[in-house]
Amino acid sequence: MVSIPLSSDEETSLGASIFHLSEQTKSSLHQGIDSAVLKDEVTDEERDEADEKNRLINQVLELQNTLDDLSQRVDAVKDENLKLKSENQVLGQYIENLMSASSVFQPANPDGKKRPNPSKLGAKKGEKR
Repeated sequence: MVSIPLSSDEETSLGASIFHLSEQTKSSLHQGIDSAVLKDEVTDEERDEADEKNRLINQVLELQNTLDDLSQRVDAVKDENLKLKSENQVLGQYIENLMSASSVFQPANPDGKKRPNPSKLGAKKGEKR
C-alpha cells in the first residue's frame, strides 16, 4: 500500500516543522540576547573593576607623593634641628666665656669660706635686733 499524505497531514507536518524551526530560531535569538546581556554585564563588571583599579592606583600614587613630601619635611626638620643644636652649643660656650671673664660671676671668697650673714652679726642667741 502506498500511503499518500493527505493535505491536512502535510499542513500539520509542514506547520510543525515551521513551528519547530521558529522555536529553534527563538531559542537561538534568546541565547544571543542572553549572551549579549551577559556580555554587557561582564563588560559593566569589567568596567567597574577597571574603574576601581584606576581609583586605587591614583590613591596609591597620591599616598606615595604624600609620603615623599613628609619624608622631605622630616629631613628638613632634622637638618634644622642639627643647626639649632650647634647654635645652642656656640651660644652656651659664649655665655660661659662671658661669665668667667666677668667679676660679677666670680666667687667672692676664692678659698670657699662662707661669708657671714650681716643681719646676724652682733646678735646673740635670744636677742633681737
